[in-house]
Amino acid sequence: MSVHSANSSATAAATGRSRAVKAVIPAAGLATRFLPATKAVPKELLPVVDRPVLQYIVEEATQAGINDVLLITGRGKTSMVDHFDRRPDLEARLENKPEILAAVQRPSELADIYTVRQPEQLGLGHAVGYAESHVGDQPFAVLLGDEFVKLDQPLLPAMLELQARTGGVVLAFFEVDPADTKRYGIASVEPAEAELTDIGEVVKVTGMVEKPKPEEAPSNLAVLGRYVLPATIFDAIRRTKPGSGGEIQLTDAMELLRNEGTPVHAIVYRGTRYDTGMPLGYLQTVVQIAAEREDFGAEFRKWLADFVNSDASGGPNT
Repeated sequence: MSVHSANSSATAAATGRSRAVKAVIPAAGLATRFLPATKAVPKELLPVVDRPVLQYIVEEATQAGINDVLLITGRGKTSMVDHFDRRPDLEARLENKPEILAAVQRPSELADIYTVRQPEQLGLGHAVGYAESHVGDQPFAVLLGDEFVKLDQPLLPAMLELQARTGGVVLAFFEVDPADTKRYGIASVEPAEAELTDIGEVVKVTGMVEKPKPEEAPSNLAVLGRYVLPATIFDAIRRTKPGSGGEIQLTDAMELLRNEGTPVHAIVYRGTRYDTGMPLGYLQTVVQIAAEREDFGAEFRKWLADFVNSDASGGPNT
């Protein structure tokens, strides 16, 4: 792995490939829901068993063939980059523990990690705008830093293929309880063109609104934190005025492009999605993944069942 500053590196020359080959992970937020734990530790580095959330996300990108990852960071977030760097001193102490050594070395082998600093957090659209000098005029993927999907139920490859065919904006949707629409970007859709349906469950997006009230939501299809965008999104972000929460919303910039004729499609994802953005979802993710581990999953599931079924206020003895 190599770690670079995006501000000091020239934009990569056009590769001639129509498929996006770079990923952007906005990760500059303050994570106030997790304070005080995130006062000194970035939320993206909170562990899910023995790997931080951010590593799962980078692994998702590399599985889809993306080996160039830009982290949009903020003050106090440099440890995110450190996680993907080499630690020769630590590795030397693990020479006789090959399995642990391999796990420690793996992050540095995943991708080339680049960084750019977002000095103040003014919305997701504002954060994505800082990627322009790095991605140039090529399409790129955006992966939000608090959710990921199961690697054996991939989502990104189909999104990359769909964007390569349409040249427009590609989103991913999942179904939510209608009462929860106020937490997400919500879309109205219609059937996609017949020639795109071989990619997956593809729909054409006819409108988007950020965090609508349940009674105002056009559907229960919520935007999952994965996007594949054309480079024209940067100009749209510059022309987007502050919206929900007084922030520059990526949803509004994409809607601007759609109104100007850019095709917007989405894949409805039916696989397993892990959402670590709030404490409850984070805990659910830890439990789900721990229960599926080959090394101790069976023992953990037995303990968990005993704990849940125990009448004792303190749970079963361990």
